[in-house]
This record gives sequence, structure tokens and C-alpha cells, in this order.
Amino acid sequence: MIAEKTNTAQQIIDAVSASAGKVNFINDAALSDAMLFLENKGIPTNKHEDYKYCNVDAILKKEFKNLSQNFKEVTSIKEFKLENAVTIVVVNGNYSETLSDKIILKGLHINSFNNLDDNGKSILTSQADVNKDAFIALNTAFSGLGFHLKVENNTQLQIPIHIIYISSSNDQAITNPRNIIEIGNNSEATIIEHQITVQGKVFTNFLSEKLIKENAKLTSYTIQDQGENGFSVNTNQVKLSRAASYENTTIMLSGQLIRNNHNVVISGENAEAHLNGLFVIGNTQLVDNHTLMDHQVPNCQSNELYKGIINDKSIGVFNGKIFVRKDAQKTNAYQSSKNILLSDDATINTKPELEIYANDVKCSHGTSTGKIDESAMFYLNARGISNENAKIMLLNAFAEEVIDKITNEELKELIQKKLGFN
Repeated sequence: MIAEKTNTAQQIIDAVSASAGKVNFINDAALSDAMLFLENKGIPTNKHEDYKYCNVDAILKKEFKNLSQNFKEVTSIKEFKLENAVTIVVVNGNYSETLSDKIILKGLHINSFNNLDDNGKSILTSQADVNKDAFIALNTAFSGLGFHLKVENNTQLQIPIHIIYISSSNDQAITNPRNIIEIGNNSEATIIEHQITVQGKVFTNFLSEKLIKENAKLTSYTIQDQGENGFSVNTNQVKLSRAASYENTTIMLSGQLIRNNHNVVISGENAEAHLNGLFVIGNTQLVDNHTLMDHQVPNCQSNELYKGIINDKSIGVFNGKIFVRKDAQKTNAYQSSKNILLSDDATINTKPELEIYANDVKCSHGTSTGKIDESAMFYLNARGISNENAKIMLLNAFAEEVIDKITNEELKELIQKKLGFN
């Protein structure tokens, strides 16, 4: 079995190496560790507990037999832009200064990896451990030309930052977008990350390291709309300092495979983190959400709310872990996973986990799965509402709790339109 894993990893290494070569902005030690991890561990199969329902090795073997890395140029992103935002564009894993906005905001700095200052170099790979995960290792070994986004201390950005990750290939390809996002002390920012595949069959291996400093606040939205030929593994490594606040809402609209690893380290007292997610899937799609809330210090709180609407033969997964360390007294953590199955062939796998070593905490989790409420359908039918319209109304009500977490009205309208709930 080890040989099989290594063969898949080696296929990827050979294909990506031929097109990308060795990057020069990640230190040699990290590159060496990353390659060694890939060669020894390979790509996860369903024998790996964390990938039990998401056999990425098998998917790569089936869907990406002929990696050409023959990318297609992207010359316009006009149709994807938001009107009231600063736009940053990443094409096939590489930061594009040409397509990105030239707007300069006081206190905001954006630098490509090849222009990293000493601070940027020091935090690159500081959160993402190449010795723990194959996809972190793969991204580290073959990272595209990413960027470092820094918000200076005591800065409140009034305009959201819209980051568009767009993939386009003539055949089959793998991309490795990467960034560092740093929110300085007493600062505040809103970031919208939008993942799109416009042509070809593309496997996107995304990695973001987010550092939220003391008394800082980051509100982030992730929109995953990669179409029927989009496959992705997305890793967010987030670290919160004292009194920091982090809120993310992820909307999974399309993609044949979406695997999200969202790991939050709460390392400063009085910090709080909120993760929200909504996926609406059908056909044979697979969406797998893995979250980790790592409470390391006292007096912090976290909340998670994930909802899924699963149709046809699609598969949804939620595996959320709350980890409370011995010193993290007075922790308040809650987790909820709610799902609706629209087909007898649809599947949902949920695995909430609590690992608690402190004795003065409030931690709980809940999960529920069912079909559309027949009594609610009957009630609406009795008032002259057709089955189809009643179904839309009930699904809208179910999804609304997550959609309402989006406070940016332009983005909220876009999501509602995409989902057909408006």
C-alpha cells in the first residue's frame, strides 16, 4: 500500500516539477522536509482516518491520469469582480499584479512572495507544518507565486478585499495557490476569497496562513464555485492572539471534490473564533469539511455552524474537533452540524469530537440529519403553494441561518442568486 501511495505522489511530483521547477521563496529546510514527507507518506487514501470518506489518492488516480500542466492564460476577470471591493487576482496559483487592482489603501500592503521582507519570510510556513499533512507538504514543495497581505497596526479597512483564485487549463493540471494574511494589532479587515475554475480539469491545492494579532478582527468569506471539473483541497491555518476575533463563512456552491481543512489555534486570552459553512450539492459531488478549534489558553470562546443540503448520489462530510488543553480553563465552545437529505441515495457522514483536558469549561456539540419536513410541506400546500415552491421556501429557511452571517450585501445577493433562493 505504501508503494501505491508513493506512486501517486511521484506522478504529481514529476508532472509539477517539469512545469514549475524549484521555487526560491521557501527556505531549503522546509522544501526538503516537504519532499521527504511526500515520498514517505504519499497522498492520503481512505485508510487514513482523517480521509476516511475522502479518498484523494483514488480520485487523483482516476481523474488526473494525464497531468499536462498546460495552463490557459486568463486576460479578464471582469465578470467575477465585486463593485465595492479591492480586487486581488491569483491565476493558476500565481499572484497577478496585472489583473489586480492598483488601488492603494492606507495601512494595507500586498507583496508577492519574491518580494517578501524579513517579517514575511519569518512567518512563511510558521503555521503550516509540512510534517503533518500531505497537502501542506505538496503546496510547500510546489507553491505558486503567492502573496503576503499585511494590515498595519491600528488600521480599520473600510473596503473589503476580494481575492479571486482563478484556474484555467487546456487539459488536466494541478495548482498550488498560497498566501499569508496578517492583521496587525488593533486592526480590522474583511476579506472575500473566491475560488473559480473556468476551463479544463484542475486540482487546486490551496494553503493560507492567517495571523490575527492582539485585539484585531478578521471577517472572512470563502466562496467555492469551481464547476463540475474543479477539484480542491483547501487548508486554512489560523492563529489568534490576545483578544483577537476571527469569523469565517464558507459557501460551497460547486466543485466535484471540495475538501476543507480549517484549523484555528486560539493562543491568546479573550480571543474568539466563529466558523460557519453551507454546502448545497448534487450528482456525485463530494464535500468534506474538517475543522479544528485548538483552545490553548483560558477565557476564550468558539462557535461552529455547518449546514448541508445533499441531493442525488452526492456525499457530505463534517468532522469537527474541539480540543481544549489543560490550561484553557473557562473555555466556551459550541459546534453544530445540520443536514437535509433530498435523495435516498445521498449520504452524510458527521463526526463531532470533543477532546478536553481542562475541568472548568462549557463545551457541547450537536448534529441532526433528516429529510424535508412533510408537515411543513403539507401546511404550505394547503395554502396553495406548489410542491416546488414550497420546497424552495423550506430550503431557503434552512440555509438562511448561515447566509445571514454574510453582512456584505453585494456578496449576500450574489450567493442568494447562485443558490436560487432569492
